[in-house]
Amino acid sequence: MVLWLFGAALLARAAGFYLPGLAPVSFCEPGKDQFPDCKSTIELFVNRLDSVESVLPYEYTAFDFCSEKTMKRPSENLGQVLFGERIEPSPYKFEFKKPAVCQKVCTRTYNTNNPSDKAKLDFLKKGMLLNYQHHWIVDNMPVTWCYDVEDGQKFCNPGFPIGCYVTEGGRPKDACVVNSNFNEKDAFYIFNHVDITIHYHIVEHEQLGARLVAAKIEPKSYENPNDSPDCSGGPKFLKSKHTGMFKIPYTYSVNFVEDKNIRWASRWDYILESMPHTNIQWFSIMNSLVIVLFLSGMVAMIMLRTLHKDIARYNQMDSVEDAQEEFGWKLVHGDVFRPPRKGMLLSVFLGSGTQIFIMTFVTLFFACLGFLSPANRGALMTCAVVLWVLLGTPAGYVAARLYKSFGGEKWKTNVLLTAFLCPGVVFADFFVMNLILWGEGSSAAMPFGTLVAILALWFCISVPLTFIGAYFGFKKAGIEHPVRTNQIPRQIPEQSFYTKPFPGIVMGGILPFGCIFIQLFFILNSIWSHQMYYMFGFLFLVFIILVITCSEATILLCYFHLCAEDYHWQWRSFLTSGFTAVYFLVYAIHYFFSKLQITGLASTILYFGYTMIMALIFFLFTGTIGFFACFWFVTKIYSVVKVD
Repeated sequence: MVLWLFGAALLARAAGFYLPGLAPVSFCEPGKDQFPDCKSTIELFVNRLDSVESVLPYEYTAFDFCSEKTMKRPSENLGQVLFGERIEPSPYKFEFKKPAVCQKVCTRTYNTNNPSDKAKLDFLKKGMLLNYQHHWIVDNMPVTWCYDVEDGQKFCNPGFPIGCYVTEGGRPKDACVVNSNFNEKDAFYIFNHVDITIHYHIVEHEQLGARLVAAKIEPKSYENPNDSPDCSGGPKFLKSKHTGMFKIPYTYSVNFVEDKNIRWASRWDYILESMPHTNIQWFSIMNSLVIVLFLSGMVAMIMLRTLHKDIARYNQMDSVEDAQEEFGWKLVHGDVFRPPRKGMLLSVFLGSGTQIFIMTFVTLFFACLGFLSPANRGALMTCAVVLWVLLGTPAGYVAARLYKSFGGEKWKTNVLLTAFLCPGVVFADFFVMNLILWGEGSSAAMPFGTLVAILALWFCISVPLTFIGAYFGFKKAGIEHPVRTNQIPRQIPEQSFYTKPFPGIVMGGILPFGCIFIQLFFILNSIWSHQMYYMFGFLFLVFIILVITCSEATILLCYFHLCAEDYHWQWRSFLTSGFTAVYFLVYAIHYFFSKLQITGLASTILYFGYTMIMALIFFLFTGTIGFFACFWFVTKIYSVVKVD
């Protein structure tokens, strides 16, 4: 299994994300496109703009760039809408293998005496101050800005800045450091020209035409003093306190380069290889495997040595007097399956946790196979949402079956809470965040129609499926326990510090978090620092390690507590592994203050609002793993002892 996962990780990297069902497009020179399925015009699409200093993405048209309003926008899937992607056609269009030099796109004219023009110009300056980045797309692959970084490495960023700012003290910020001519104090430099290089690979022995394998861009700034631009003059800048008229001419140049080494199936590799994370990932995996081996050794020692001796001793006793002299986990056999307090809430949490667990497993499995790669935008989130909706039946079944085993009789309340409690909390948080995005005019604000569609998926599909699952769960007999429960609860003796509930729960979350925190860094980077995430093989392996670690850590602590004659294991097992989510929350707070440059109240509220959703989902997911591992362990050990 582990070898297969390692193979999946390497395959995901080596295969260059050849996505099944995503067919390549062939391009021909103008006049030679009479062949079927061979295009001569290359269209460039623009996506929303984002920044590492703000959580708020904005549509391309929000900054008053040159736009194409006659063409129809490409359709977007649910995942793209949820992530705030807004792909639009652009006026940048090229003929294959036909170079162009300093082509004019449009000229934007502003008059600061006009309130509307002043607001547009101020918004553009705000975008440059916060380092907002363009995201352009050619033939379904990102247009990248490649530049040298330390150690002679080249980093290819799937985005490029709209401009940059030089402070009043003359210190260049962000992209202004790339050009020594950007030296005007308290000025905004606008990247109003782009040099685009399109790399293509001629297909041999298959069909006529060529396929695009890379699109690279170099942003530049030109004054272009004349009405007919020639891409000359110094850089174009806007003083912070400029008044009067201001013109921004937008131009581009395009060049075509044949590349015989890169094939279409591996055209994403040059972007992914510029992200040197693989060695760190292997270190993370090795670190996690050491923890798993340590825990597995501990569990094996308990199961094979201690428990085996205990069971053999208990089963050899001849008299009741001998049994009374014993102590430990055997003494609580009459109370270990006593229904927990707040059994209704626990069963609801376990139902939702089961739904999340299956959704995560299936999503990551498909991602490992390449179906949810970056080439298929929004597919990951779409798959997760659709799976969650369709997995209402296992959620209802698990919640109902466990609630019945706990002796509960309010089945209507149970099924309603399973269908609405946890999803309702997530939706309420999401709706508040969406209101803030609406107020800020961000492209991440979900349109009203999409919001209605998600509610329809929830109420019309997920809720009925949950009811169906609950019906079958209540119809089945309750889970049979290997020992009878006494009518009178046994008194729990005074506990030592480390066997008390809270210290045990706090300790239980440390080891699972230790297995995932390095992977967590890359996931948070992909969400908040807008870096591309592609290492799903690693992620699936870490997912399996997390499941094993949560299970083993919870079983260990459960055994210690039972030996201390504390039989309240149900909630404790759920909270022990679920406490990993608290460490996740603490790490997210640390990440916000140490790694991000996010400014503004709205962005801060959005960050913590979305983080709370992730922490809740993670809490239910890990808590469910811990409970079922402990449930299996307790059932196993009490089924092999003889009880009079």
